[in-house]
Amino acid sequence: MHTVSATELARNTREILDMVVGGDEIVMVERNRTVIAWITPPERTMNAAQALAGLQPAMTPEQATAWLKESRGVFDEAVRDPWE
Repeated sequence: MHTVSATELARNTREILDMVVGGDEIVMVERNRTVIAWITPPERTMNAAQALAGLQPAMTPEQATAWLKESRGVFDEAVRDPWE
């Protein structure tokens, strides 16, 4: 964790934000020796392809198509209102 004054943050905003994003550093901002803010990196997110990348064994495109078709079962492609 890194501590900066509000003045230092104002003068070096770009460098401080680069430190947070690039190094996963948390920065505590103080004014008159009182903590007024925390700057934290964003939560890591991943898309579906990244989440499934580690699963073994990987499916071939043909297996993926077959799985998708089978998973739909008796459902058709039309979107229906479940409350009707």
